This record gives sequence, C-alpha cells and structure tokens, in this order.
Amino acid sequence: MTSLKSLTLEEFPLESSAVLPGVTGRGAQVCYRTYGQLSGAGDNCVLLFTYYTGTDLSYTPWMGRDRPLDPDRHFIVVINHFGGGVSSSPSTTGALVPGQFPQVSIGDNARAAKLVLDRLRVTRVVLVAGWSIGGMQSLEYAAQNPEQVGAVLALCSAARCAENNQVFLDSVSAALQADPSYAVADPQRPPLDGLDAFGRVYAGWAYCEAFYAEGHYREFGYDSPQNVLAGWGKEHQEHSAYDLMASLQMWRRADLGASRGGLEAGLGAVVAPTILMPSTSDAYFTLGENRAEVEHLPHGRLWELDSPLGHVAGRPGIRAAEQQQVDRALEGLLEESATE
Repeated sequence: MTSLKSLTLEEFPLESSAVLPGVTGRGAQVCYRTYGQLSGAGDNCVLLFTYYTGTDLSYTPWMGRDRPLDPDRHFIVVINHFGGGVSSSPSTTGALVPGQFPQVSIGDNARAAKLVLDRLRVTRVVLVAGWSIGGMQSLEYAAQNPEQVGAVLALCSAARCAENNQVFLDSVSAALQADPSYAVADPQRPPLDGLDAFGRVYAGWAYCEAFYAEGHYREFGYDSPQNVLAGWGKEHQEHSAYDLMASLQMWRRADLGASRGGLEAGLGAVVAPTILMPSTSDAYFTLGENRAEVEHLPHGRLWELDSPLGHVAGRPGIRAAEQQQVDRALEGLLEESATE
C-alpha cells in the first residue's frame, strides 16, 4: 500500500457544465491509493471505485497474498469518488451551503479515473469492480473505455438508479434536511439530529426482513433491532452531512443510458465480460433489476449473492459466507480476463 495520492484537475468541466471547486491555492483533486507494482507493459491494473461512505481503504478485505486481488501480481488502484469526503467534496472545499457544491455524476468520476490511470501509464485494466455505487462507476468506466477493460464486476449495484432506489434516497434525504441546522451549514454546528435520523431510516433499507427476524444482527455486535437503529444513527453522525448529500445526489441521477440513447444502448456499450452480482435480499439494488439488465450486456452473466444481509451483503469482508461468493466472482473474472 502506498500513501494517499492526488491528481490536481486544473480544468475539469463536469457533465453539468459546472466546474469543481478546488482546495485553497490548488485545483480540484481526485485522490487515490495504489497497491502493488505496475508491470512494464502497464497491463496488470485492477481498478476499484469507492462506495457510499467508503474510502480508498475500504476494499482491503479483497486484497493480499492468496486473496483474489494480490499486490504481488496486480497493480490495484482505488479511486475516491467526488463528494465522498476524500477527493473534492463539500467538506474538503468548504462548499457547505446546500447547492454550493456542483452536481457531480457517475460519468465525471469515470473520466477522472481515466486521467489518473493515464498519469500512472496504465494501458490495460484487467478488472474494474466495485460495490454499490462503486459498481455503477465500474460499469460507466467500462462503457467509456471498452478497448481498455478486460472484465467488470458490479456487486449489489445496477446500471441506473431505479424508481424504488430513488424513493429510498429521497426518504433519507428528507430525514436529514428536516433538521434546521442543515440549511445553516455551520461547520461548528453540524445537523446531528438530522444525521441520526438519516442513519436510522437507512438501517431499514440496508438490511432486510430476515436480518432482523432471524437475529443475524447479533453477529455484528447488536443486541436488538433498536440497537441497530441507534448504532446506524451514531455512525452517520460521524460523517459530513454535505458530503453524504453530494454523493447521494450523484447516486440518484445515475443512468448508464442517459447519454447513450437509453439503458439498453448503455449496457450494450459494456463489451467486456461482466458479472452483475445482486444480493438476493437487497431492497434497492434488486435482483429483478439485474435480471433485466444482464439481458442487454453483450457478455454479461448474473451471479446471485445468496445472503440474508440485504444490500450490506456486498460490503467487503462483511462475513465469510458472503465474501467467499464474491471471491469466486473476482477470481473467475481475473482468469477470464487473463486468457484474452
């Protein structure tokens, strides 16, 4: 693992036509971390995109000797998405007033990642992968760079933010914005009540009926469903409300087909071997949605992640039973990419 690095984007127009604000005295930043060494030919890169509330360190459970992503064999690059609190975000630029930080898109993140890989002299991405919105970014990157990408894993993800997903996002957004402190945007007085409510509403969507009914929450240190709610509320109070909202709005607008003539055409642009891996109990990136999408991928396959953990089933390292299923998908795609 190397230290966190950043690429300064002196001029980086967004799809919205706005310009990302920069840190004082510097341009906008895309921050990333690398593991392993790039081959002489530049062709052993694995590209990962961060998920909601995740950072470049969040995928370490996928990495290591005898792990699917081995830094002795792969050059692993993890990109922090805009708005997530590491790359240019409301909290890093001071653009806290609602509406002050510009709209960023899944496509903006994919274009920024390509600039990073060009800087690093990567010629081929053997695998691009991610969980949740990390998977959305992976599909977008593969559609933008079809000649470079060898394989794709979109884990508990989708090519667009479907209507039920939007309802979920709108519910947690409403909970956060109901706190009067949110509109004030005073860094010394964060909207703690709104963040607590945000996390509590989120907990009802992130898991599923079986997680609570069968008591799986006990495996993760919770002694009751009420304790789950309290834990999620407290955890979200540790995040910037404005970073959460910037990332959430990017997620809500996600649509691989928006600029490509529709979702079918967008999926058709992803020509690399691709696995869509939905959790069988996910409430907002659903199994049915992925079943419909895979039909339009030229080389797509559906691998169901059998789990009672809901959307959280895909979180790296969450539990051995789920991680073993993800490992097999990663290993299979890497083998397939290596034979091309």
